[in-house]
Amino acid sequence: MTMAITTRVAGPAVGTLDCTGAQVRAHYRPLATVVTIRGEIDAVNVDQIGEHVRRFVLGDNPVVLDLSAVTHFSSAGIGLLCVLDEECRAAGVEWMLVGNPAISALLGEPDEADFPLTTSLHEALRNLADAIVWRRQLVLGLVKKSA
Repeated sequence: MTMAITTRVAGPAVGTLDCTGAQVRAHYRPLATVVTIRGEIDAVNVDQIGEHVRRFVLGDNPVVLDLSAVTHFSSAGIGLLCVLDEECRAAGVEWMLVGNPAISALLGEPDEADFPLTTSLHEALRNLADAIVWRRQLVLGLVKKSA
């Protein structure tokens, strides 16, 4: 089940926010809130995109920032990722970044990137699910030892 949670705006894509060359749409999923960005991220729209994306750093629900459909990613976009990373750490919110070949060229391959980078939404959600299972097993092990 997926539910759109963005503000409705006029235009062909209901639930999508237009940010001067980029379209931002968020969906709540059981494992995470998925924020998908299509189009260009550059100095012109990065602040508006960042303001919208940061609204979804809430509680303990992980955030997946899906940039797989981004056609242009300028160096201003790296600042957006740094701010998102800082805010997620401060709030204790886990997050994942879904890139594409152009973004990987800037950030490096997933195993060497400074951010939690994956190559697909499916992989990001699987990584979050695996982390939940790992934490549960860790807690269960601690409970068994204290009993």
